[in-house]
Parts: sequence; C-alpha cells; structure tokens
Amino acid sequence: MNKHTGQISLVLISVLFTSYQSIFSHEKFLSFDFFLFTGIAWFVGWQFDKSRYYAEKARASEESYKKLLESLPVSVLIHKNCEILYANSAAVSAMSRLNTDSLIGQSLLDIVEPDYQGRLHERYQHISTEKELLNNTEYMIKRIDGTRRYFEVSSLYVEFEGKEAILSIGTDISDKKAEQEQLLQKSEKLALLGQMAAGIAHEIRNPLTSIKGFVQLFKSNSQKEEYFDIVLSELDRINGIVGEFLVLAKPTADIFEKQDLTKLISEVILLSNTQSILNNVEIKVENNLHAPMVHCEKNQLKQVFLNIIKNAIEAMPDGGPLTIKVMKKTGNTISVQFIDQGVGISEDRIPSLGEPFYTTKEKGTGLGLMICYKIIENHNGRLTIESKVGEGTKMEIEFPFEGVNLEGNENRNTVLI
Repeated sequence: MNKHTGQISLVLISVLFTSYQSIFSHEKFLSFDFFLFTGIAWFVGWQFDKSRYYAEKARASEESYKKLLESLPVSVLIHKNCEILYANSAAVSAMSRLNTDSLIGQSLLDIVEPDYQGRLHERYQHISTEKELLNNTEYMIKRIDGTRRYFEVSSLYVEFEGKEAILSIGTDISDKKAEQEQLLQKSEKLALLGQMAAGIAHEIRNPLTSIKGFVQLFKSNSQKEEYFDIVLSELDRINGIVGEFLVLAKPTADIFEKQDLTKLISEVILLSNTQSILNNVEIKVENNLHAPMVHCEKNQLKQVFLNIIKNAIEAMPDGGPLTIKVMKKTGNTISVQFIDQGVGISEDRIPSLGEPFYTTKEKGTGLGLMICYKIIENHNGRLTIESKVGEGTKMEIEFPFEGVNLEGNENRNTVLI
C-alpha cells in the first residue's frame, strides 16, 4: 500500500468538495478557501501517513521481537504488577502448561513458592525504582502437575505493547542443583569417612600397641597374670569400638509405634539401677504429664536414654542427684531433660560432642553420643546440650508427641535409687 494514501485521500476529498461547490453554488474553483482546505488536508494526511507508518513499523518490530523470544531455548515471561502479559513456548513447557493462554493473566504469586515470594517483591521494588538489570536470582516454581523446580532468573525493565513491564528470563537449574547436592553429600561423606578412618586407626592402634608389648613379654617367659588381664581388657576395648561402629553402619528395619514415654524411662532406670547404686547416684523423675505418647522405635529410644544416663553417672564420680524432667515444651513438642551435677563440660567443647571419636572420657570413643544423635534425628527430634564446668550438664531431647492425653492434673514426681 502506498505510504501517502492518507495524504492523497484527504487532498482528493478537498478537491471533490470544492468542485461540488463550484458546480452547484457557482463559486470560483481556485479560491482562497480551496487552497486553505487543500493545504490543511495535505498536512493532516501527511501526519496520518507518518503515524501509520511508525505504527506498522512498531508492530513489525514487536512481531520480530516475539519471534526472537519464541526461538529462545530458555523460559521468558513478561509481566507487570506480577500479572503475566506474555510467555514464550519454553516457559509454557517448563510450567507443564498446555498453551500460552493458560499462563497469560495469571499472577506470579500463584507460581512462585511462598518461601520465595518475599524475594520476588524485593526484586520488583528494586527494578521498578532503579530500572536496571538484575541477574541470577533463584526461585522455586510450582508447576501445574504438582512438581517443584528451581529456576535461576534474570530480569530487566522493558516496554511491551506500549506499557512498562518487566521481562524475566529463567533457566531450569533443578538437575544442576541436584547434581551439586549429590557432589556435596559425597564430599561430606568422604570427609567423614576419612575422619572416621583416622579415628578408628588411632583408637585401635593404642590397645594394639599394648597387646604387642605384652605378647613380647610372654615371649620372654614372663607369666604374670595381670598381663593377661590387660591384654583381654584391650581386646574387649577393640571389640567395643568395632561394635559401636557397626551400629552406625548397619541398616536396620525400624518399626515405629506409639509408646508411653514415662514407661520407657521407668524401664531404662531399672536397667541403670545397679550402676547408679554403685556410684551413689540418686535418679529422680519429675513428670506432670499423663501418659505422654511418642511415635518411636522403643529399643532405639531406650538405647539413647541408657547412654545419656550412663554418661551422667560417670560424670559424677562422687555421686549426687540425676534429675529427669518430662514436660510439654510447645504446642506439639514434648521435652525430656537429663540434669546432673557432675564435673561439667567446657563451653568450647560442646559443639564437637557427637563427632566420631571425640570424647571427654579417658576411654571413650565418642560413637555412643553420635549414635544418639542419629537415632533422635530419625525420630524427628532434637538433642541439645548445656553445661558448665564444675556445676553439671543438662541434655534435652525434644520429640513430636502423639495422642491427646498429654496433660494431666496430678503432679507425678518419683524418686528411684
């Protein structure tokens, strides 16, 4: 189409109108009015053709712009005030949608996971104020099929269909993130394996050195009975280290059931009675809850309690009270506290407790507490330690509780010796 169509049309209309007036009104054709109206028609037509030309050029540019965005292998969304105005085919596929129409008009808040929406609002505010490119921010996107994917997004300020908007380019990094996580876990496992290997070598080398020395004495015909006792003791120590290590490594088929926490603690105290009496330790239970139920593997939980009570008794060489408190911690958490008045642990050593072969005891391995941490973690619980040197230690375990008979009216305090 001729780019001067509007100009020609309006000039032609002016000529026809003047011709009509000249024929039927007998007015002069080449009058001042003719030149005035024709000049105006020529100018208006020129402006009209000019605006139409630029509009067509803009439409062609926008079509080319959209074709470019469609050809990109990454997801592209154009949005304003969190409302999606445009989505390319890669974005439609990434969101597991059927077509573009299913995304247009939808809010980004319906797509971005709630934990990442604060980040989205912050970026919106920044880019609206600064109007600059923002690079590589991570979001978790929920797709229509219910799956979650991680996207790395860059955004910039653009003009789209005559409106100010934000263009966001997203790259799916879920597989890359999973691979990095696997590599990180593998690295951590290798580091832990190296640490444990070094610890095992160190712990086993000590009794082996003793055994080697006494075997050399046997060879020289020395038959002292106490030498045999030391060798047997060191062999038992090696066997104990290996046994604890196997508990950590061996997978078990755990059977979780509802158990009365008070009953489990009573059974453990009975098992610990002999050791507590020999060490002049009085075990006191303070419990104002009625049948607090937890979902657990009872033998594992008893192993944890036994280990903590054993450590507490050993921390009080001169005897003393060991208090076990059972209480409601929060709306859905129950707490078991083991409070001794032993030698205590220095604050700088507490963060290392639970690491393999890190122990405060002369002949300990550190594996017992490490096993406790693992068991409690498997029960969705949490173990915390507070201690002061010379004053004692408090070890607290928090569990999710089960059942409705959590609170009782009577204060059930008992002392077991």
